Amino acid sequence: MKYNIMFLFVFFCFGMFAQLPEGFVYVKTIIPDLEVELKYHTENNFVGKRVDGYQSNKLILTKESALALKKVQKTLLDKNLCLKVYDGYRPQRAVNHFMAWAQDLNDTINKAYYYPDVDKLNLFAEDYIATRSGHSKGSTVDVTIIDGNTGEALDMGSTYDFFGKASWTDYNNITDTQKVNRKLLLEVMTKHGFVNFYKEWWHYTLKNEPFPNTYFDFPVK
Repeated sequence: MKYNIMFLFVFFCFGMFAQLPEGFVYVKTIIPDLEVELKYHTENNFVGKRVDGYQSNKLILTKESALALKKVQKTLLDKNLCLKVYDGYRPQRAVNHFMAWAQDLNDTINKAYYYPDVDKLNLFAEDYIATRSGHSKGSTVDVTIIDGNTGEALDMGSTYDFFGKASWTDYNNITDTQKVNRKLLLEVMTKHGFVNFYKEWWHYTLKNEPFPNTYFDFPVK
């Protein structure tokens, strides 16, 4: 009986993790103290509902990205700060959901909060919505920095997923404190091998990502 229970336990664990393609990991297994709030697993996002493919709040990345992110976390912990992740691996079906939403011009419920100065019709032309996402390759993360004591996010000068120039990393019309916070995030992520997308202060991709030409579609679960 003892051996049967052990076999079932091993089989369950193997089955739970075997759903990921080779090269991918659950990031919490590598960074247990990482704060994760996958926005697309909630209704608190620009679409206004849970996005297709996000079945849990489990952060998934390529192993190389997770190990690099662990170094970022360690650097921040030395300053009594921590990382918070809003998105990581994103299945293609989620990108398809974004595309369908963007083409529904009557759905503008969240316009005032997420894209007040951009016509929904222009979200594709201005590169806010795309038919493919680097997130689907598994080595891109959307991150911010939080206070190690309070858990409060540092003020970055715009909300996450705000569609507008206020989100550009080098946007100048913000306070000195907000500039310092963006600079800190940029420096620590760059130091450990990530490259920023200039239109989104939160968006970073591992420089030498292992799947540069592959877009995955397995669900986040």
